[in-house]
Amino acid sequence: MYRIVLGKVSTLSAGALPPALIERAPQGAQRARWLAGRVLLFHAFSPLPEIVYGEQGKPAFAQEHALWFNLSHSGDDIALLLSDEGEVGCDIEVIRPRANWRALANAVFSLGEHAEIDAEHPEQQLAAFWRIWTRKEAMVKQRGGSAWQIVSVDSTLTSGLSVSHCQFDSLSLAVCTPTPFTLTADAVQRLETVSLA
Repeated sequence: MYRIVLGKVSTLSAGALPPALIERAPQGAQRARWLAGRVLLFHAFSPLPEIVYGEQGKPAFAQEHALWFNLSHSGDDIALLLSDEGEVGCDIEVIRPRANWRALANAVFSLGEHAEIDAEHPEQQLAAFWRIWTRKEAMVKQRGGSAWQIVSVDSTLTSGLSVSHCQFDSLSLAVCTPTPFTLTADAVQRLETVSLA
C-alpha cells in the first residue's frame, strides 16, 4: 500500500497536535514545516509511533512498526508518502524559474538526463529539469542519503526500485518505492484542513 497526501504548510502547521509533540518542534525557519509534517503523520497514525532518525537524518518509525514514510516540502506545499512495503522517498518542487538551472543540470545530471531535457521543446525544458530533479531527489531520499549524493544518481537507468513522477498545477512530484507504483494526480489526496479532536 502506498498513500500520498499533500497539504499546505501554512494551514497544517497550525493544526492540533499533542502538547508533548509540539514541545519537540524546532525553533526558527524549520518549525512550520516540521509541525505541518507531524500533523500529516498524526492524521494518518494516531497515536503517532515513535520517530527515530537515520545516519543522514532521515526520520523513520521505530523498527517495531512495519511502516515507512517520507516527507518533502517546497514553498508552502508539503507531501507525505506512506508505505507498508519498505523504504520510500518522495520529492515535491514548485515548478518555478531558476536562473542557473542549466548550470545546475550540467553539474549534477547524467548524459541520459541531459538527453531527456534536450528532447523537450525549449518551452518545456524548465519543467523537464524539475521532473528530473524530483526523481533524483526521491531516489536519494529513499535510500536515506543526503542532497550532496544527487550527482551519483541517474534517474534514467533501470534499477530494482520503482520511480514515478507526475506534474499537476505548478507542482512536480516524484516517488521512489521498493515495489511498482504509478503516481498519478488522482492518487494524491489533498489535506487542506485537519481536525484531530
